Amino acid sequence: MTPREEYYETLAKSLIPRMEKRNFEACYCKTKEEALQKALSYFKEGDSIGWGGSMTLEEIGLMDYLRTKDHGYVIYDRDTATTPEEKKAMYGKIATCDYFLMSSNAITLDGELVNIDGNGNRVACLCHGPEHVIVIAGLNKVVKTETDAYDRVHNTAAPLNGCRLNTKTPCHVTGSCADCKSPDSMCCQLVTTRLSRGKGRIKVILVGESLGY
Repeated sequence: MTPREEYYETLAKSLIPRMEKRNFEACYCKTKEEALQKALSYFKEGDSIGWGGSMTLEEIGLMDYLRTKDHGYVIYDRDTATTPEEKKAMYGKIATCDYFLMSSNAITLDGELVNIDGNGNRVACLCHGPEHVIVIAGLNKVVKTETDAYDRVHNTAAPLNGCRLNTKTPCHVTGSCADCKSPDSMCCQLVTTRLSRGKGRIKVILVGESLGY
């Protein structure tokens, strides 16, 4: 076991009971391959599945698996909607699906999830709607406090996503947050999830690798 692997495993052992006290169902997977299999273990034939934008889901291979193979699930892939009418209908289906998939922009040592969103659809589904939410996050996203979490989402996650999405935002240009009011702002919604109202509704898979932004 490398020092990083030992550190991530120790960190996960500390985080999981704190998350469970917040009614999250949490577990640790050493690798992204294990995380993929853990996520798939939740689904059964006929389940409807949707997701929010996430590099982590792409990196572990979950999106490719769901998009390219027929496993008997009902897939709501927002990228297949092209017109405003199709997008509205798609988001309506995703908001009431059986499983909503996402990552988290940051996780505090006390077990809170901290996320930013532009349109708000991702955090909306996290807060309410889908029967189950599966959050998959590399342990590189763990920070000490909520304040540190917001610093991470503003100055790490947002600039990187600005580059990925080619947004017209100051963070894309300078690499750091300017508290902008840009029409392209990805920080319209800032949400801290400190407790799952339904016990076990939010399932968190912590991964012992550096994943996503």
